Amino acid sequence: MSKIIAVTGAGGYIGSVLVGRLLDAGYRVRALDRFYFGANTLDHYADRPALETRTIDIRDLTPRELEGCWGVIDLSGLSNDPSAEVDLRLTWEINEKGRIELARSAQKAGVERYVFSGSCSVYGAGGDEELGEDSELNPLTAYAQAAAKAEAAIRAMNRPGFTTVALRNATVFGLSPRMRFDLVVNVMTLSAFERGEIVVTGGGSQRRPIVHVQDVARAFLQALEADPAITGGEVFNIGLANFRMIELSREVERAMPTPVKVQFAPGDADKRDYSVKFDKARKLLGFSACADVSLGVREISRALQAGQVERGLVTRTVAWYRHLIKMQRVLDFGLVARSPAPAAAVAFPVAARQAERQEAARTGAPAAKDIRAGRPLLSLLAMIAVLFGIETEYAEDSFPLSDRAPNLARVLETVMTVMV
Repeated sequence: MSKIIAVTGAGGYIGSVLVGRLLDAGYRVRALDRFYFGANTLDHYADRPALETRTIDIRDLTPRELEGCWGVIDLSGLSNDPSAEVDLRLTWEINEKGRIELARSAQKAGVERYVFSGSCSVYGAGGDEELGEDSELNPLTAYAQAAAKAEAAIRAMNRPGFTTVALRNATVFGLSPRMRFDLVVNVMTLSAFERGEIVVTGGGSQRRPIVHVQDVARAFLQALEADPAITGGEVFNIGLANFRMIELSREVERAMPTPVKVQFAPGDADKRDYSVKFDKARKLLGFSACADVSLGVREISRALQAGQVERGLVTRTVAWYRHLIKMQRVLDFGLVARSPAPAAAVAFPVAARQAERQEAARTGAPAAKDIRAGRPLLSLLAMIAVLFGIETEYAEDSFPLSDRAPNLARVLETVMTVMV
């Protein structure tokens, strides 16, 4: 019988690519995710009997969910530096504590191989030299700090029978079923496609290592299968090359099929500036990234031209998180609802309505139901628009992430709940 690999964050930008590679390699895959960016990201593999999908928050995972798994690849967590700043408490709760507890659960469940997805963001502002895995870390953001602490704790769990390895990924680019347009190459490509221009902030001298999403997925597969004597307790930088922002903008400009202008704007709140070495992964894992920037730009621009890729609010991670928090008011649920779907689709609007009514009672202001009288039709239209990826002036203001239900029946059920 094929080995089972559990992938947390399986519906995400990297996960939705990695799941396919694991299935093609002959593994059975247990895809674990809260699917707040949509369950349809794994639709391409729906007819593959070796895929099992479970909707669950990593904070609720126990050894039972990992029973029978030979390996775990952990891609979970709030996904980048800016998004982690949206709610710092949740960043630590999910990205550090949640991920460490996940590894402990895997160990208790008898998992033999554990691969942790880290980030080159832990290097922060690294000076002029290229940084290797043994270089001093300088994490500047909550995301990077949580990643560094979780990585260290999980690497320390390595022992015979439970091999742990960490990959520090460069900034990822390229086409994915769960598309993201908040990553530098991807957003430059989208801007070039939509407006014929790329805006570079902060002078363009900031350095970033980058890597294609397909290469990242391949690196995880190689780390999973590598000799434990080589990978146990180790960390590897995963990337293609280092670029300055101005260099990246020129790469995108050259790869676009239509003319593009590169413009500069002052200021950049992101202070990360570093370049890293990838020699260790090449020597010990036998891994080298091969997909260049132009390939990623061309595949994204072709998909945009053909209307095959979503580019609405859901593709911008920070905006989507803020959208969720705005509607949820954080309340008792935090950023991610703790109840299993489809109950979450009902719990979010119900909780929001309760909070609004309590506030109205306290302040004497009209209840939200009165304020929104006459809006049910607009709400219904906005829900359907969000369902099909169409943005309206009402869509962002009216519905939380959980309402992007995979079927219309659930959407209508949620609309009726909002109207109560």
